[in-house]
Amino acid sequence: MNIKHILAVVAFITLIVGGPAYVLFVKEPPKQQQTTTDTKTEQKKVITEQPKEPAFDKTKYSYDDPTSIWVVSNKQRPLNPKNYAPSDLVSVGGGQQLRKEAADNLSKLLAGAKTAGLTMSPLSGYRSYNTQVTVYGNEVKANGQAVADSQSARPGYSEHQTGLAIDVGGGGCGIEDCFGDTAAGKWLAANAHAYGFIIRYPEGKQDVTGYRYEPWHIRYIGTDLAAEMHKKGALTLEEFFGLPAAPSY
Repeated sequence: MNIKHILAVVAFITLIVGGPAYVLFVKEPPKQQQTTTDTKTEQKKVITEQPKEPAFDKTKYSYDDPTSIWVVSNKQRPLNPKNYAPSDLVSVGGGQQLRKEAADNLSKLLAGAKTAGLTMSPLSGYRSYNTQVTVYGNEVKANGQAVADSQSARPGYSEHQTGLAIDVGGGGCGIEDCFGDTAAGKWLAANAHAYGFIIRYPEGKQDVTGYRYEPWHIRYIGTDLAAEMHKKGALTLEEFFGLPAAPSY
């Protein structure tokens, strides 16, 4: 009941009773003031900008220096000097050698394969310049130079000479195409990057690397670069670093 209604009642009572009527007036509580604040504004959340992931540093190591774990050796990029020999070679078993960092990570890779119930063996690691003279010469004699150049590096151009590359085998296949179809070969292709290795001559990239598909040939490049290439889907060092393709000498 509002004030006007109350006064009207008082006046009516006064007329009937003939005397003053006393009524307790209770002050109405003030109406709650409506807010004009936009509810969307009230509910607006402060969005903090997430820090951007730093760009991968492609200049951290040289891809020209033969002592660098990122060195890129192919038919267009000979080692300099051509008779380069690593100074930190260690045994990886089977009479094979790699540079120590690569050897340590190969040991972890082979242990990882063993945990998965697979067996892989190192078959051909470091080769000196003189050894590659013999290997390449035998390929030429057996298959002709064109075939030899598709699957064997000339002396001074071989990744094996860096001490960072090794051929592995397992599942009943050695240095053969069938290795890629074995459980060991499939595991290697899927997991090599976790140990700092890549399949250096992947399928379908002969026009880039200069060599046919070699599922057994892995190359150590370090876990950082291997993880970055895996994340970006880059299959070859030439493509990742933007280097010219190397289809021929």
